[in-house]
This record gives sequence, structure tokens and C-alpha cells, in this order.
Amino acid sequence: MINKIQTKLYFLSLSIFIILIDQFTKYIMFNNYKIFINKDFLLFRLDFVKNYGAAFNIFSGSRIFLSFISIIFSILLIYLILRKNSLNSYELYSYSFILGGSIGNGVDRIFKGFVIDFINLNIINFPVFNIADISINIGFIFLLFSIFKNNR
Repeated sequence: MINKIQTKLYFLSLSIFIILIDQFTKYIMFNNYKIFINKDFLLFRLDFVKNYGAAFNIFSGSRIFLSFISIIFSILLIYLILRKNSLNSYELYSYSFILGGSIGNGVDRIFKGFVIDFINLNIINFPVFNIADISINIGFIFLLFSIFKNNR
């Protein structure tokens, strides 16, 4: 019983860690963007974009709708992590990464009215994104891996 509780707390702590890293990087960019803007690294450069929509700026200007979706998904993911006992490690990692990213972007959307994006890839033409977006995508990769692994 204790081991299950520790496992659940570990995965929630992972989500909290992702939220903290995401919010810290956004704070740094928001308050110092003039210093960091157009800093070029090998694979990416730092930009500063206020994203008023979701991924690829879809639903732009739908702050209340997107905030509501973020809250609903976050509650659902917390429920799954805490209550669902039949989840494997890949699913728990998946939900933790998606939860961290969802809350990270949700905090921005609710309190600022936009999401701060700042990572711009040099190697391909791709929308600017942030740590929360990376976390959500890592979570989806874990989820896909789990689905394919379970269907074998």
C-alpha cells in the first residue's frame, strides 16, 4: 500500500517539477526577453511570442474555452494518476508529462491571457513552442508507445 502511494506521489512530483521548470523558463523570458531574443544556438534560437491560442495558434482568442479544457484535462489526469491502479509505467509517465505541460500552459492562459512561447527551431520551419509543449509531446510519445506495446 505504501509503495503504491509513493509511486503515485512520484508521478505527481514529476508533474510539479515540469510545471516549475516551465514557469521558471517563461518567467525568465517574459522579464528578460530583450536580453535573450534572437540568441542563436546550434539547433534553435530564443524568440518571444505571446500565443493567444493552442498548438499552432488554433482557437486563437478562445481564452475561456482553452482555460476550461486545460482545467478539465488536468483534473482527469490527476484522477487517473491517483485512482487508476491498472496503469503501467509508460502510462503513468505519459499522464505525468501531459499533466505538467497542461498545467504549465494553463497557468499562463488563466493568469496572463496568453501562453509564452520562446523556442524556435533553426533546422525546420516549425511554430515557436515552450517547455510545457515539449512535455505534452513527450507524454504523447509515451502514450503511443504504451498503446503499441499493449497491442502486441
